[in-house]
Amino acid sequence: MTSHTENTTHSLADLSATQRDLLWILSQTGPSESRPLYYTLADYYTDGINHSRICDILGELVERDFVTKQTHDTTEYQLTEPGRRALSARQAWQAGTHHAEGRNE
Repeated sequence: MTSHTENTTHSLADLSATQRDLLWILSQTGPSESRPLYYTLADYYTDGINHSRICDILGELVERDFVTKQTHDTTEYQLTEPGRRALSARQAWQAGTHHAEGRNE
């Protein structure tokens, strides 16, 4: 029997805007602690966001294998290779260069 992770295609289609924004920020900044990620989003979002929600979202992204979490003296989050590929696929889709291969239409 295969695990849920093995059967899951890494797609950003069902992620929230905040989840996608966090992935984008990590792709631009590299490994980061949650606090700088929070500040970046707080500067961008006009309706506010709280730090504990960012930590929850990062945990969800870790569970989905888009992000890794490493704890030493501090906790640092980093984009995974599946996360990079999913962002790249989304950018191609947004640019209109994504081809729906294998779809019966």
